[in-house]
Parts: sequence; C-alpha cells; structure tokens
Amino acid sequence: MALASIGATVSLLIIYQSLPIYTHAAGENIVLQSPPMVFPLFLSQPNSTSSSRSVSVHHRKLHKSLPHSRMRLYDDLLLNGYYTTRLWIGTPPQMFALIVDSGSTVTYVPCSDCEQCGKHQDPKFQPEMSSTYQPVKCNMDCNCDDDKEQCVYEREYAEHSSSKGVLGEDLISFGNESQLTPQRAVFGCETLETGDLYSQRADGIIGLGQGDLSLVDQLVDKGLISNSFALCYGGMDLGGGSMVLGGFAYPSDMIFTDSDPDRSPYYNIDLTGIRVAGKQLSLSSGVFDGEHGAVLDSGTTYAYLPDAAFAAFEEAVMREVSPLKQIDGPDPNFKDTCFHVAPSNDASGLSKIFPSVEMVFKSGQSWLLSPENYLFRHSKVHGAYCLGVFPNGKDHTTLLGGIVVRNTLVVYDRENSKVGFWRTNCSELSDRLPIDGALPPPPPAKLPLNESNPSLNTSSNLPGEKTQIGQINLDIQLTVNSSYLKPRLEELSKVFSKELDIKPTQVYLSNLTSNGNNSLIRVVVIPTESSSLFSNVTATSIVSRFSNHQIKLPDIFGDYQLLTYKLEPPRKGTRWQVKNIIVVIAIVMVSVVVSLLAYGVWLMWKRKQTSNLYKPVDDAIVAEQELQPL
Repeated sequence: MALASIGATVSLLIIYQSLPIYTHAAGENIVLQSPPMVFPLFLSQPNSTSSSRSVSVHHRKLHKSLPHSRMRLYDDLLLNGYYTTRLWIGTPPQMFALIVDSGSTVTYVPCSDCEQCGKHQDPKFQPEMSSTYQPVKCNMDCNCDDDKEQCVYEREYAEHSSSKGVLGEDLISFGNESQLTPQRAVFGCETLETGDLYSQRADGIIGLGQGDLSLVDQLVDKGLISNSFALCYGGMDLGGGSMVLGGFAYPSDMIFTDSDPDRSPYYNIDLTGIRVAGKQLSLSSGVFDGEHGAVLDSGTTYAYLPDAAFAAFEEAVMREVSPLKQIDGPDPNFKDTCFHVAPSNDASGLSKIFPSVEMVFKSGQSWLLSPENYLFRHSKVHGAYCLGVFPNGKDHTTLLGGIVVRNTLVVYDRENSKVGFWRTNCSELSDRLPIDGALPPPPPAKLPLNESNPSLNTSSNLPGEKTQIGQINLDIQLTVNSSYLKPRLEELSKVFSKELDIKPTQVYLSNLTSNGNNSLIRVVVIPTESSSLFSNVTATSIVSRFSNHQIKLPDIFGDYQLLTYKLEPPRKGTRWQVKNIIVVIAIVMVSVVVSLLAYGVWLMWKRKQTSNLYKPVDDAIVAEQELQPL
C-alpha cells in the first residue's frame, strides 16, 4: 500500500489464516489453502497500508493468444499516496476506485452493512442490489462469522490499520478498454476499517500479489489471461497511467531481470549494484540480498535501501549537486535531504541538474532512472526537491516503491519468473506502445439489450425493418462529479459529436444529476436537418459504439458506462413545420409589442390633448386673482 509521508515505524506482523472452499457457478468446490501470512520488517509510513501477502505461488504456461484487460490509472503517487483503478462489481455494476497494490493478495471494498467504514470516493457495495452476488459459505477450511454461515477474512497492516469482512463472489467488470468480459471472482466485502484504510479517499484495494485470492491468480487459474500483468505510473507532473492484466507483445528493448518466487512472496529482482552519474557505488553485491532481497511494491510510495546502501547513495548524489543550496524538509520532525533548485516548480530541467541513476542487475544489464524516479517536490518551497529514497533501518530488505517506476512500463512476467522495465511516457502509453494493435477486427455492430432496464427491450426500442427512428436517447454514467462536469458540458457535447462523426448541432446533453461522486447524464442524438429519420443501421451503430466503449473520452471526463437507451419515433410535424410555427410565433410577438408601443404613444398624445381643454378654467382663476385687491 501507499506510503504518503516520511514518518516511520518498524513492525513485524504474522497472521495465521486459512482460505476457504468456495463454490463456482457450475457447482465445483475448490479448496483454497494458504500458509501463514508474513509481513516483512520494514519502514512503514503514517498513510501506509503495506499489505499482507500469501506465499502460495503457481507456475502456469503462458497462452499468448489469450485476451487482456487494459485499465486506466488515476490519482498521483505523491499527492494522493497511491494510484487507483476502477472496477465494477455486481449486476447491475457498482463502481469502485481501488488502490493498485502488487503486494496485496485480496481485493476488497466497503460493504453496505459496514458500521465502521470511512467516507470514501464511491457508495458502499450493496450485495442485496446485485442479482449475481453469492456469499462464500462457511466450511471447515475457512474462518467463519459468528453465525457460522459465511467465510470471513481479516487483514492487519504494519502501520496498524486493518480490514475485516466477509468473502463473496460476483461478476467483476474491467472497464471500456478491456478485452475481458465480466468475470466471476472472489473478493472481500468489508464490515470494519481502521487507521488509514478508514480515512483514505480510495474505496479499497485491488490485490495483484501472488496468492490464491489475488485477482490475477483467479483470472489465470480460469485460463482467462496469461500469467502476467503490467503497470505504468505517470510522471511527476502528470500522474495517471495504465495497467494491463494479461500478456501482450513487449517492446524489443525492454530490460528484463530474474524474479525468484521461491525467495519470497513478493515480486523481487536480482539487484546487485547502483550507479550514480555512471559511477558504481562502493558496496558489496550482497547488501541488496538481505531478508526478501530487492522487492518491487507498487503500493509503497518511496524507496528504502539498507543503511549502508542509502548512505553511499546520498553521498554520491550530494557530491554531484554540491553547488545547490541544501534546505530543511517539509516536515521538521524528519531529517530529509532537500535542495533548492530554481524559483519555479518546472521539473523539465531536473535531468540537467541531478545525476542519472542506474540499477545494475546480476545479468550485467542496467535499468536507467531519471531524477523523477528518486526525487519528490518540496511541499512548502517552490523549486525545491527532496530525495525520495530513505534508509530502511534494521530491515535489510531493499524496498522499491512507486516513485522508482514513474514513467516506466513494468511487466511482471510471472510465467517466466522475470520482471521487465521499459522507459516511456506512461500518460501516452497507447500511442507509444500499440498494446491492442493485434486485436481481431470487431464483430458487426449489434444493438445490445438494455440489461439494466429490461423493460426497454421492446419492439419500439429495437429497430426492425419498419421502425422509424427520429431520436436516440442514451443515459450514461461518468466517473466525474456533476459539479465538475456542469461547466464542461459544451466541451463534452463536442467530443461526442466528433467521436460519432456527426454535426455538433445533432448532439445535446440534458438531465445532469449526481450519483455519489459520479454523474448521470442523457445524451440525445437527432438526425441531420435534411432528414427527419435515422436509418436502422445508423441508429444501431451509434448505440453499439456507446455500449462497446468505442467512444474515447479525454481523461478529464473519466470513464463512462451506458446504462440505458431508447430509440424514439419522429415527433409529429416536420422540422420546417416547426420552424414555420416558430416564425409565426415570433411575428405575433413582434406585432403585439409594436401594438403596445403604438397604444402607449396614443395614450400620451390623448392625455396631452385633454390637458389643453382646461385652459379657460385657468384664465378664470387669473381673473379672480385680479379682483383680490378690492
């Protein structure tokens, strides 16, 4: 899990837990067993939830023809302390923002009956609202609830936060860029949270570690994806990134190193040395071989080296940047190594000031790091940066967190026990690496059923040979707040028209409402002015593009999901008739206004004429005044 600040404690935690027998939809009972859960002895942070890991490891053959699930990453490693992705659970799907953690083996979200769960990004999971949810029933191989009805889980973390709940199974969907259809998987439904798990904004955790309950292991065991996944974290000024579950064609110049699954339950690499500015640090190669070796943990924020390695690294960096002014860190309680670089916060020139760093592997190959892979911004001083590498105290494990792999595609090739690194701009990964380039051509467009609203699946909503379609209403959900979306509706409407290759005047948005941290909105598509009808082919194509997630939205609008749609017949009266009515109404209104003005002018003239009739009376008054002296 993420480490969001520098304050550290040292702890060792061992949890004994057996994992349950659970029943698949087909009725097959599968026994899941796990040895004790062991937490390593390493520095943890106040906002950390370094996860428990199962040491159960399986070796499976790689099936390159299998599909993969490509998913976007959100948030920022240092601003939020973690990266999240989106998962949809249940039928109809309920969306959750989950922290990406390669060290966790369980995926869990808050349950609707949780009495001690924090206020998170999305509403709690409601099992009673999902028609496909099934509890994992109590059995002799799992810990059970007090009623002996359902299997439960419990996770405690090194910084003293914890998660408890029940185990359930439901359909999990992976978003609009995934080749995977929704799949059944076991996950945790939380009934209690403490510590940082309670206070964090993210809903829960997606477990990518090595263990039977890991989401990756479940998909691999079912033969749905190859035994591999990849993470690509965005850079210092961008955030975001991508995640891929399953294998794909890796870049030819990707640097691979061995990873020993028997060494530890974590994803480790055979690190033997570090170079700073091309110079090897004077260290024994065995310094990185202690405890669990050199471990990659996507849920940890910073990097932690054995004391001797950290001292040599810090000294080498400071020697290269000796002209820079050294300043205090953002937190006076901790002694950070920070430098004032420039008056502005522009990080584009850091590589000209700070040295390059190389991680040297046993094979002799090296993985090149840039300054953004070992520096973080000073939160109180503009243009200042601090080392994001710290000593690991009494723990001899080398822990490499997310900061080290920013703007780096990291492939966890579990089938071949290797980890690969490829330097790239993770925010533009789809352009730089055509992961989906070898996909088969899409099937012919087919109008989907309204699964979330079956009542709309009527003959009037499904185009037939004689169906006349004059308007298409599409109700969609966007993963952004409605208050954020409201001032951007015009921009969103233009995006939809561009993606559909139609005129902007053919698309308008209405019925914007809030759904937790999501937005519900209606997209209305109308024919061109020269036509009052859509052809069946065109209407089917438009709906299918939304349903099959072929509409690509900019990141500022998040992800979307088509909830329902309706194909409406043409309204009575043609467009020119409507226009004529509008013209007539306008003429009538202008005539009324002109008449009122004319009437007002006439009244004023009439009043003036009337006032002149009283002049003789005024003369009499004057004459009367002339008689007053008598």
